[in-house]
Amino acid sequence: MLSRIRVGSGLTVVAVALAMCTAGASAAPAAGASGVGDPYYPYAGNGGYHASHYDVRLTYDPATDLLKGTTTILARTTQELSSFDLDFGLHTNSILVNNVPAKFHSDPKENGELVVVPAAPLKAGQDITVVVAYADTPSKVVIDGYTAWKKTPDGALGVDEPQNSQWWYPANDHPTDKATFDISVEVPDNVVALSNGTFQGNAKLRTGWTWWRWRSRVPETTYSTTLEVGAFQVKQATTPDGKPFITAYDPTLGESADAATASVERTPEIDGFLATQFGPYPFEAEGGVVSNGLNFALEAQTRPVYSGKFFAKGSNTSVIAHENAHQWFGDDVSLGRWSDIWLNEGFASYAEYLWAEHEGEGTAAELAQYVYDSHPADDKLWKVLPGDPGADKQFDDAVYDRGAVALQALRTRVGDDAFFKILRTWVVEHRGGAARIDDFIALSERVSGKSLRDLFTTWLFTVGKPAVGPNGSAMTGATVTSPPKAYAEIERTHQLLGAARHS
Repeated sequence: MLSRIRVGSGLTVVAVALAMCTAGASAAPAAGASGVGDPYYPYAGNGGYHASHYDVRLTYDPATDLLKGTTTILARTTQELSSFDLDFGLHTNSILVNNVPAKFHSDPKENGELVVVPAAPLKAGQDITVVVAYADTPSKVVIDGYTAWKKTPDGALGVDEPQNSQWWYPANDHPTDKATFDISVEVPDNVVALSNGTFQGNAKLRTGWTWWRWRSRVPETTYSTTLEVGAFQVKQATTPDGKPFITAYDPTLGESADAATASVERTPEIDGFLATQFGPYPFEAEGGVVSNGLNFALEAQTRPVYSGKFFAKGSNTSVIAHENAHQWFGDDVSLGRWSDIWLNEGFASYAEYLWAEHEGEGTAAELAQYVYDSHPADDKLWKVLPGDPGADKQFDDAVYDRGAVALQALRTRVGDDAFFKILRTWVVEHRGGAARIDDFIALSERVSGKSLRDLFTTWLFTVGKPAVGPNGSAMTGATVTSPPKAYAEIERTHQLLGAARHS
């Protein structure tokens, strides 16, 4: 994974943390921190406030790639602020803070920080309304050496991880700061504009252009919000339990179109199965978007986005299970730091094993054992630590494959009843928030009544192939002589999931 790297020195991270503590302790207004202190991405997120709602209103012209927008942010300060940052890269025309014009400037380090200086200092615990007006060509905006905006022949995709919002709306861009969203996009009549949540209808305010309106009532992370503009073929239906189900397909899918449709249209069935394993589906809508404009898939809340490449060799329900498992593990319960990526990818990968077992294409134990047996001790899979892979290895195969096998090791150690109780309790206790790997370890020990630190240390934080031991530190101890039926599809899926996001 050639993931975006914002790794600072240890002193940089400590300095950010100290600045936050000092600001909180001081009665004098101070600048909000330029990041939340995430070691992988020191400039991700911002200090001094929490956002609660974004109203994003855009006009986008695919012919010129010109994006014009106004984003209104509802937030509350957590300290007295002389200034605060927004994560944003587009050219800004004006900013209002509580209806008063504010000064602003982009950080000269070109790290995607927009610094806002209100006309008067803000009090701690104050509700604020920030209105940002902007216009730019997103595909030409480079932050830290790349652009996450994906221009396509008939539109564009605002889809990426760990960051994508900086190319289409200003935000407090870190998974620990969730908010609700209204997203309205005006585009030419010959294309559609898709986003998350429930569809709020169309409106025509001028000839040749149509507004598309979307609402997310359940708070979501900024990276899981998405924007897809293009000549998509849109399907609208209702799930068996009454939720809106909206899917969209790139008209250039060609021979892959039927395979993509046969896979994505099974989303409600797959979500229904996953609910039996993890608890009730957490959001208000379901769906999916398939595009040839990207090379990976992303767990966009309520409406995952898939590359058409996943369906080039036929239907692929493994990737549907993977991205929809993220609705529980990643979207509903988000990671507290980007180093905790195993909580997203290891769990979603294990969901593929569970789905394969449900479909009769190999048990979870067989799949885990085959992955373990297939990689010799000197294989690179055992050299990356799923529990802290580094920013440049966040989407390495080890995070997916070794990460999933680690969960089977846990299941073997604690037994099925405790294992699934751990997963369901995790979702219940952290619903709508964020948590860390240490929190999961503590929960696993509490639910199972077992000491598990050695297991997690071995599987997540130690270089080398874990030894199979009698205490269940490896998966099953079973002998699997041939690959389970689902193995080839899962491996193809993981190869694409681990593809460079910024390609």
